[in-house]
Amino acid sequence: MSRITPLILATALFMENMDSTVIATSLATIAADIGTDPISLKLALTAYLVALAIFIPISSWMADRFGARNVFRVAMLVFVLGSIACAFSNSLLAFVGARFLQGMGGALMTPVARLVLVRSTPRHDLVNAMAWLTIPGLIGPIVGPPFGGFLTTYFSWHWIFLINVPIGILGMALVSRFLPDMIRNAPRPIDFKGFSLAAPSLALFAFGTSVISLPALPPLVGVVATVVGIGLGYLYVRHALSTDNPLFDLRLLRFPFFRSAVVAGTFFRLGQGAIPFLFPLMLQLSFGYTPFESGMITFASAVGAIIAKFVANAIFVRIGFRLSLSISTAISAGGLLAMGLFTPETAVALIIGILVFVGFWQSIFWTGSNAFVFADIDDKDAGQANVIGQVSTQMSIALGVALGGGMLEASTALRGGELVLADFHFAFMVLSAVCLISTVMFLRLPINAGHQLTHAHGGGDH
Repeated sequence: MSRITPLILATALFMENMDSTVIATSLATIAADIGTDPISLKLALTAYLVALAIFIPISSWMADRFGARNVFRVAMLVFVLGSIACAFSNSLLAFVGARFLQGMGGALMTPVARLVLVRSTPRHDLVNAMAWLTIPGLIGPIVGPPFGGFLTTYFSWHWIFLINVPIGILGMALVSRFLPDMIRNAPRPIDFKGFSLAAPSLALFAFGTSVISLPALPPLVGVVATVVGIGLGYLYVRHALSTDNPLFDLRLLRFPFFRSAVVAGTFFRLGQGAIPFLFPLMLQLSFGYTPFESGMITFASAVGAIIAKFVANAIFVRIGFRLSLSISTAISAGGLLAMGLFTPETAVALIIGILVFVGFWQSIFWTGSNAFVFADIDDKDAGQANVIGQVSTQMSIALGVALGGGMLEASTALRGGELVLADFHFAFMVLSAVCLISTVMFLRLPINAGHQLTHAHGGGDH
């Protein structure tokens, strides 16, 4: 029984992880089919990430209020319905809405799966159970790009979403059959006022920054949405600092290591967040690759990421968090710079070698930053630190997609004419510079920062 629970939960996580990597290789084909330009589809990526950012904070409250098994089943159903809606979308607006629906399901699946596992597994079995749960999270990004590229090239892009239907139905059936209904904790009071301010603030800010430069909408729409989002954010900050149980307890930012993990990590993710959007598009639109060929190349970074899992803890023990985070962010910025220099004549073996190497160090960063979030946080604040960490991660990746797409559009507009390779190069150079800011910030940490995470007990993992 100790393996069946994490493996059932893992079906949902596999579906979610694969879906988020599958779509990247198919964007150019989907755009052509639904009658929009590929850059506009950054809205679909952003919508999914914003849905995660909005609904992750209330996932544990919903599990306590309605039962973790019930919420998990509903989350899987919402994700499957969102997948069907994606497959039948025939316009940009319909596709963006369907991706947001998928994101609502995804936002509840991952945190609730972890919660179910923690509550249903004896403590001495937890590490082993977590290992089984994370396997699909590692396999999804490897299988996703080539599989999605294969379906898109040789069948049709609709199948990358329809494939979720049988997986989701199987997952829901297994949950109903084998997963016990957990004892519910009394739900902690939820900050509904905070949620009503924070949710539209995050959504409008991400939407506004994404559409300011889109030709489909007047720039004023993007500007107004961004300004209103910032205004609601300001109101949320005032509310959060004057209430006892805020949705996000911003007072935790007074802890210097936590603040570094969130702020410096945001610059890293702003740079890296656009890669799954920009890189496959560059390979297909400027290098002339099929979705399958581009998927076979982009999966190389996931290979590097898996290798890193086996040595990450040893690296942090040996050279510490300051140096590990500084090196990993600097190499990741270098990877973006390299992407800004790739041409159709660049040897495929060299591109794959760079992706494996950079993917390794990106994974080292993720592993380290996930643990470093808790470096100076008390146990009683760990839940809040985790929520703030997860939401800032999703939002900064969403804004990274908006930034990458915006740079592409700015370059095209300044030059005049069609989208060309030079526009991609410009976007990657800007993203590299943004990512490098995180290196500068991590270098300012004390030399022994996070020491207790590796010496008192084992480090964290992504």
